[in-house]
Amino acid sequence: MSMQRLGVLKMVGVALGAFAFTFALVPLYRIACEKVFGVRLEKGAVGEERAAALETRGAAAQERWITIEFDGGVNSKLPWAFHPEQTRMRVRPGQQYDTLFYARNNGQRAIVGNAVPSISPARASGYFSKTECFCFTAQTLAAGESRDMPVRFIVAPDLPPEVNTITLSYTFYKNDALTAQLAPGSGAAASRATQ
Repeated sequence: MSMQRLGVLKMVGVALGAFAFTFALVPLYRIACEKVFGVRLEKGAVGEERAAALETRGAAAQERWITIEFDGGVNSKLPWAFHPEQTRMRVRPGQQYDTLFYARNNGQRAIVGNAVPSISPARASGYFSKTECFCFTAQTLAAGESRDMPVRFIVAPDLPPEVNTITLSYTFYKNDALTAQLAPGSGAAASRATQ
């Protein structure tokens, strides 16, 4: 028998062995789940216990309420007052909500600012979505101008059950480059230019 023919036979044998092992995995998996881990598997469908648990969890998610806390501040280089209009809100995951933040330029000239948001706890950040936010664009306020700034958000229904409170915090920073482009005393006309 040639070496080439022997190599082909070995490859066929390995392929048949892998094929047989694949079929053996299904019953081995079932035995491991039922005997070792105590999980009962039903053929072709989700088990009744699992279906009931999912149904209960879905109903609980619809009844779930969480608290959103709001916080705001400014960098020391920015002469603005900035804070949330309300500091807490109870929300249901999966529903859309609106809130407002208040900003006032206490400086002597128009200033451009950028808001940087943060979410805590960090594991909640992937479940908190802002659909409308003043943080998406630079904000310009003329000297003495104040403004309510809206935020629209949704908390995902699959937020981990151990998270009951989420804090949305913003810090406003002065945008030196865009502020330098404003002419001194540009007033309210410039305040709308970068929105």
